[in-house]
Amino acid sequence: MVTPAGSAAARAQRSNRTGRRPGGSGTRTDILDAARKLFAERGYAGATIRAIAQEAGVDGALIHHFFASKEGVFAAAIEDTFAPAEMLPPVLDAGVEGMGERLVRTFLKKWEEPTTDQQLLAVLRSAVSNEEAAELLRNFLTQELLGRIVKSLNTDDSELRATLIGAQLVGVAFLRYVLAYGPIAHVGTEALVTMLGPTIQRYLTEPLNTGGSVAKKAPAKARTAARPTKKAPPK
Repeated sequence: MVTPAGSAAARAQRSNRTGRRPGGSGTRTDILDAARKLFAERGYAGATIRAIAQEAGVDGALIHHFFASKEGVFAAAIEDTFAPAEMLPPVLDAGVEGMGERLVRTFLKKWEEPTTDQQLLAVLRSAVSNEEAAELLRNFLTQELLGRIVKSLNTDDSELRATLIGAQLVGVAFLRYVLAYGPIAHVGTEALVTMLGPTIQRYLTEPLNTGGSVAKKAPAKARTAARPTKKAPPK
C-alpha cells in the first residue's frame, strides 16, 4: 500500500532522511552540550548557529525557538554551568561570618567537578577571545551571581564590590585552570580558600576606600564631545 504523503509515517521517513530531530524534552540540553563543545573548540565567533545545529543534530530553527540567538545560547550556557540556584545557598545560608571563604570554596569546587569543568573552560575561553561573550559573562557575574550575593548584604558600592570579587575569582580560575600557571595551578583548594577568603570577605563587608563616590564612565558621545578639537598645523 502506498503511504499517503501527509501521513505521520511519511513525515517520520522524511525526518530520518534529513538527519534532523524534532524538538523534544532533551533537545535544549543537546543544543547546549553541542554549543559548549564548539565554544571550547572554536571560540565564540567560530561557533555559528549552523555549526551548533549540525553538532546537535537539530534544525537551526530549534535553536532560535529555544534561545532566540547565539547570544541566548551562550547566556544559557553560562547560567546552566554556574547554576546560581545551586551555588548561592551554601554561600548565603550560613550568614555573613565566613562568607568570603564559602564563596571561594564553592567557586573553586565548581571548576573541579567532572561534570562542569569543561563547560566552564568553554565559557571562559570564549569570553577571553570575544568581547561580546565577555560582556555576557560580565553581566551574568555582576547581576545574577556575585551581584546577588553582594546585594543581600545591603552594603554600598555593590557593583564595585561584585567587580572586585569577580576580578579575584575569575583571575585565579584563568591562571589555575586555563593556563595552569605556576604554583597556583598545584596548590590545594583549601589552601587557596584560606589565602583568598579574607580578601573576598573584605570586599563583601568592609568599607571600600574609594576616595568618595565611585565615578562612572561617561557615555560614548559625551566622551567624544569632551575631546579637544585638534588644530590644523600652521602652513
